[in-house]
Amino acid sequence: MIIDNISLPRSNIPANAKWTQNAVTIAGGHGQGNATNQLNWPYDLLVDDDQTVIIADYGNHRIMQWKNGDTTNAQVVAGGKGAGNGLNQLYRPTDVLIDKGTDSLLICDWGNRRVVRWSRRSGATKSEILIDNIDCWGLAMDDQRYLYVSDVGKHEVRRYQLGDQNGTLVAGGNGQRDGLNQLNYPTYLFVDRQQNVYVSDFYNHRVMKWNKGAKEGIVVAGGQGQGNALTQLYYPLGIFIDTLGTLYVADSGNHCVMRWTQGDKKQGAVIVGGNGSGAGANQLDGPRGLSFDRHGNLYVVDYNNHRVQRFSIK
Repeated sequence: MIIDNISLPRSNIPANAKWTQNAVTIAGGHGQGNATNQLNWPYDLLVDDDQTVIIADYGNHRIMQWKNGDTTNAQVVAGGKGAGNGLNQLYRPTDVLIDKGTDSLLICDWGNRRVVRWSRRSGATKSEILIDNIDCWGLAMDDQRYLYVSDVGKHEVRRYQLGDQNGTLVAGGNGQRDGLNQLNYPTYLFVDRQQNVYVSDFYNHRVMKWNKGAKEGIVVAGGQGQGNALTQLYYPLGIFIDTLGTLYVADSGNHCVMRWTQGDKKQGAVIVGGNGSGAGANQLDGPRGLSFDRHGNLYVVDYNNHRVQRFSIK
C-alpha cells in the first residue's frame, strides 16, 4: 500500500468492474532465482504512481523495484546482501510500504523480528530499526502517519507513532482462537480513512474489520471454515479496500482473488484465477499480496510461480 503524508491511496473501481482473465507478467516469471529478472518466493507489493512496482522478495532477502513495461531490468532498493541482521541486510522480508513524508521504505524484516526504515534517496546503503523484537508480518499506515503492524506471535495488531517502540493495541491480543476479540496468525493489513483496521486472519480463514476503538472485530469475509464455497476462504492473505468499501482478498488456498461487496458480506465472487493452481495466464498458485493502480488494474503476487501478474480492468 502506498502512502503519502496527506491521504491514503484511492482506487476508483466501479462496483460492476471486471478484469481480463489472462494476466500479463510484469515482474519475475523467469523461474525461481536471484537474478535481477527473477524472484524467489515474493510476498507483497505496492504500486508507486502507476510506473513502478516494489516487491518484497522474501526468498532473496531484498526489496526489488520494477519499472512498468520492463520485465528484464529490476533494481535492488533494500537488502540484497544475503540473509543477515546487519543494517545493510534483510532476512525474509514479508511486507513493504512507502512513507512519502520521509521518502523512505518501511519494511517488515520478518526473519530479524524487526521493522526497519530504508531511505529511497540515492546512495542509501543501510536501514534504521524502528521496532525491534516483534514477529511482524504486515504493515499499513494511515493518513496521520501512524504505522500499523501485525504480530503473528502475539496474534494482534498494534498502532505506532513513528519512533514509539510499544504501540497501542487495535486488534486481537486476546489469545490465539476464533472469538470476535481474537485473531489466529494475523498477516496482511489495510487501514481506511476512518482508521478502521482490516486484518487477514489466516488460520481462521476470514477477514476481520476492527472499527477504530472497538474491542471486538466484525467478520467481513469468510469465517465459515476453510473451503472453496463462495461463503468461504482458504488461508486468506493480501487484502485491499476500494473507495466504495469493497473488499478484495487473495484467497491463497483456492488460487484466486475474491471480491466481497459491502452489501453482501455473506458471499464473495471470484474475479481472477480460480482455475486451479498452475502457471497459465489465467491461473495463480498461492497468491499473496495484491494491489491496484489508480486506473483499477489489479496486481497480484503469484507466490509459487515467482512472479507478479497484472490483470487489466475492462
